[in-house]
Amino acid sequence: MDLKGKKILITGGHGFLGRHLVEVLLQRGVVREDLSLPAFPETDLRRWEDCAAAVRGRDVIIHLAAKVGGIGFNMERPGEFFYDNLVMGAHLMEAARQAGVRKFVGIGTICSYPKFTPTPFKEDDLWNGYPEETNAPYGLAKKMLLVQADAYRRQYGMNAITLFPVNMYGPGDSFDPARSHVIPALIKKVADAKRDGSDHIVVWGTGKATREFLYVKDGALAIAMAAESYDKPEPMNVGSGREISIRDLVGLICKLMDFNGKVEWDASKPDGQPRRMLDISRIRREIGFEARTDFETGLKKTIDWYYKTEKSGDQTGTP
Repeated sequence: MDLKGKKILITGGHGFLGRHLVEVLLQRGVVREDLSLPAFPETDLRRWEDCAAAVRGRDVIIHLAAKVGGIGFNMERPGEFFYDNLVMGAHLMEAARQAGVRKFVGIGTICSYPKFTPTPFKEDDLWNGYPEETNAPYGLAKKMLLVQADAYRRQYGMNAITLFPVNMYGPGDSFDPARSHVIPALIKKVADAKRDGSDHIVVWGTGKATREFLYVKDGALAIAMAAESYDKPEPMNVGSGREISIRDLVGLICKLMDFNGKVEWDASKPDGQPRRMLDISRIRREIGFEARTDFETGLKKTIDWYYKTEKSGDQTGTP
């Protein structure tokens, strides 16, 4: 599908990933007037009538909107994470079906994979166990997008695809300690320690868990490419193909930020899923996507953006 000239709805279009996706689409020839970027609370996707209004007259839906956060936030609000994400996805896809939308692009999460999945995670492993407990409500709610997409494709012939990305990072991320994921949380922790003259930082867990990260501009490109050229029912992983331990990640961030203090590990706090890294052979084969940004380069750009916006006091602007 050539997206140029198509009326495109992006839920979450004003968020971290959404702003980068808008930029990528504009670079690929989509005009801003064809983009609809509804914002909460004026458009609340938990309400059916808001979903029905949002999809009206649209050709393509890219559903990024989600209630997200780190381990602590997931543990504090499991009911909200399950209900809000489930209802938003279910309402939006049904409204899109009723409105005759030509393509629906659903964005899942690596949290949907079973807790103990052979690494790298293959798409065929998605149903081989229960997700890691701290974020299972979120992961399962997002995985229902895949179930709904498959059901709607079989019954109604709807062109609905589902992508499963790893955690993304980069300029524009949330550094709110209550909601942030691991990379922005660590950057802020180190920056605060340097500002306060502290000789140590405290990090959750043991540091043994591993994660895979994708620079947000690369993730946005993958979504745009899939919207253009992937139409199959099988889910597709979106990642960088690189795994790093949290201990090594902390060491790298401390090095890049020139912090020589001690790292104390709070083993009373959960590590989350033991290992995370995706098999990305399908996305390479199907649409030719490869991550373009070296991890250390991406971290430097994220750190620079954080310092720049922290100084200005405005972390809400366009990255």
